[in-house]
Amino acid sequence: MPYSEIVAIERTAPAVVEANWVANATLLWAHRRRLARVAAVAFAISAATAFLIPKRYDSTARIMPPDQTGSSVAMLAALTGHSLGGVGGSLAGSLLGLKTTGALYIDLLHSRTIGDRLIDRFDLQKVYRKRYRIDTVKYLTRHTAIVDDKKSGVISLTYSDTDPVRARAIAQAYLDELNNVITRSNVSSARREREFIEKRLVSVQADLQQAEKALSEFSSVNTTFDIKEQTHAMVEAGAKLQAELIVGQSEVDSLRQIYGEENVRVRAARARVGDLQRELTKMGGTSAALTEEGERGPDEGSASLYPPLRQLPRLAVPYADLYRRVRIQETVFELLSQQYEMARIEEAKDTPVVSVIDPPLIAEKKSFPPRLIVILLLTSLTVGSASVFILFSDRWRHVDPADPRKLLAHEVGNSLRAQLRRLPLDRGTQ
Repeated sequence: MPYSEIVAIERTAPAVVEANWVANATLLWAHRRRLARVAAVAFAISAATAFLIPKRYDSTARIMPPDQTGSSVAMLAALTGHSLGGVGGSLAGSLLGLKTTGALYIDLLHSRTIGDRLIDRFDLQKVYRKRYRIDTVKYLTRHTAIVDDKKSGVISLTYSDTDPVRARAIAQAYLDELNNVITRSNVSSARREREFIEKRLVSVQADLQQAEKALSEFSSVNTTFDIKEQTHAMVEAGAKLQAELIVGQSEVDSLRQIYGEENVRVRAARARVGDLQRELTKMGGTSAALTEEGERGPDEGSASLYPPLRQLPRLAVPYADLYRRVRIQETVFELLSQQYEMARIEEAKDTPVVSVIDPPLIAEKKSFPPRLIVILLLTSLTVGSASVFILFSDRWRHVDPADPRKLLAHEVGNSLRAQLRRLPLDRGTQ
């Protein structure tokens, strides 16, 4: 295409567009009375439609779910004997794998359990004229809006209904049923926990009694009370006897030189030295191994008040083992006793677990429909559709009758009219 023709087309294009716009505006202005009648009829029908749409009222409640990590962290702090701060509580909750309860509460509010209870409580299947129960559940879910604020954790529940009183009652019933479900769940879990700890406590108590009995029998047979203290006392007593023995032997030697072997004083001093040697030998004992029953050998005698000094290291090992078992069982018993008391307290709790920030109220104003917007929107759409129809009709009227598109349209129209004329005849013959 030559450059001159392209320039000519570009110069005439805005004029054509402007001419088309002016022609369309002129055509619509010529049909202004028809458009005005269409607008009036559309306004009347839109107003009637807007006022026939049932009013809906919203009732909103805001709740604050408790922190799930609170009781677990408190129990952990009580068992460890330390106080956990805010950061420590959050860290402990994350270590225990616990989550916030916001998502759990939302799932419970959407659950079929709460929905069925609301349907039975208010007879919603009859109120909403639903044939099937599942349709009533869907209707209830569709008109219930639950929003969770991620920053504050506050959950907002809004129920919409044509009756403001029923909307408020159903919103409050949501909170009541949620509280009942959580309370029963908490009581059930607390009861199972209490029963488990109670059984474990009985078993640990039996183990503790058995360990204490074994330690008492071992101590009774071997006369051991406290190995460390007894060893210290035996060493001191042995040192004292050995010192007295040395002094007695020196006295015997000196008396022998003065009075001779057969003197009464010499024999008395020698007898006292013999008694000290026997006491020292008895206190020291032998290094023979203990018997299977843990008793001392026959040389030490069974009537001795304390175990021999040489046997104390042998007795220390089984004594320490038995004593350690007793201490372990005592510690476990104390921890389980604390957990048992906490479980009993949790089981006895019947206070509401859902904290209501804003209770639902009876709505004073409707929330739907926005009648003015509905009227204006429907009227505008009707007038716009009528304007498009007028422009299209004018364009179609100016199309050449020999145009293939117009011929095809006439042929299709005639065929449809013929089919419509035959329908009453066909029904009559049948």
